[in-house]
Amino acid sequence: MPYVLLGSGALALMVTLNALRPRRGALLLIGSFFAAWLTIELAPWVLAIEAVVTALLAASGGLGGWPGGIGLAATAAGWAGLAVAMLRARRTTLTIREWSADLDLDPGEQAPAFPRSHVVFPFLMTRRPGVTRVRDIVYADDPRLRLDVYKPSEPGGPRPGIMQVHGGAWLIGSKREQGIPLLSHLAANGWVGINVDYRLSPDAKFPDHLVDLKRAVRWYREHAGEHGADPGFLCVTGGSAGGHLAALVALTANVPEYQPGFEGVDTTMRAAVPFYGVYDFGALLDNAPRFFASFLERQVMGVRRADALEAYAKASPMHWINPETPPFLVIHGSLDTLVPASQARSFAERLRDASAAPVLYAELKGAQHAFDIFPSYRAARVIEGVERFLTSVRRAERRESAG
Repeated sequence: MPYVLLGSGALALMVTLNALRPRRGALLLIGSFFAAWLTIELAPWVLAIEAVVTALLAASGGLGGWPGGIGLAATAAGWAGLAVAMLRARRTTLTIREWSADLDLDPGEQAPAFPRSHVVFPFLMTRRPGVTRVRDIVYADDPRLRLDVYKPSEPGGPRPGIMQVHGGAWLIGSKREQGIPLLSHLAANGWVGINVDYRLSPDAKFPDHLVDLKRAVRWYREHAGEHGADPGFLCVTGGSAGGHLAALVALTANVPEYQPGFEGVDTTMRAAVPFYGVYDFGALLDNAPRFFASFLERQVMGVRRADALEAYAKASPMHWINPETPPFLVIHGSLDTLVPASQARSFAERLRDASAAPVLYAELKGAQHAFDIFPSYRAARVIEGVERFLTSVRRAERRESAG
């Protein structure tokens, strides 16, 4: 049994070290990411499980001899690392306060907080009281192109709208899996959200994904009133590949080549909130492992970068930054091993240089890619901050219209 405790302690320590300093090399990238992501966002639960396992092993004689002592010491060191991860997550509150200090909000108006029960039981508590979901609405001629609507159960309106774009490397993913905590929270606070599926690679090649999202915008303009939403007010959000596409949706408003057959539809976004997105394909490919470059060329773009430099530039949100850029809140984790935070920093800086609209950047200390997939403590605080940002955009627009 002492050797079992030794193995358990070594595993606990390795898992924690990987969470604090995840691997970026091509060989360990994916495995390291998944282990770090889950350990970081579920650190309290990992700590509780390890404590139970250690107590059981100790009660079964695991502390006998030097292997048990070393195993216990390794376990304790791992717990100290988990405490660091939890403290970093707690700092998210300070990060949100810093970038939201100057938002246009009513000091006397406080939005309902994200439910604590959903954070304590992130995989069990999925429904929000007062929120209605309408599933699988076909929004284009292709029956595969469907969206879900999240809206307040009480009638009313017109309410502001937001479109959620799922991630998954342009290859996988679904509206059933991503964006649900954010859309549910926004709907509980008076928003109408649409969670959109789009064609995926390798069958679809860029810009097919973007064209589908523009079709979803067209659907929103035509049907928003049926769900109590304001057809003239739509924001966009998404994570990873969805962050990339959300940024493109916001930056390519009314570009005819991405609206074939519906060029006259206004696809302007009122604000954009991309999470851990790709903003510059060139910079990413210059520093990415060869297997990723090959994947992007073959599966997503359908053409080699060397043969189509302009296509790769136009697929990058950085290429489309202009003075008419809407308000942006760019969110990224400092420990993101799939898309480096430097992408988001550069993108936010370029946005600020070019646009008169507000541009906020939140780099979350100790966060990995996909930190908001389920409602961890960090995700809940960020979701609350996103709601405040979007509400401030809505309030500012109303004041301009009234004034």
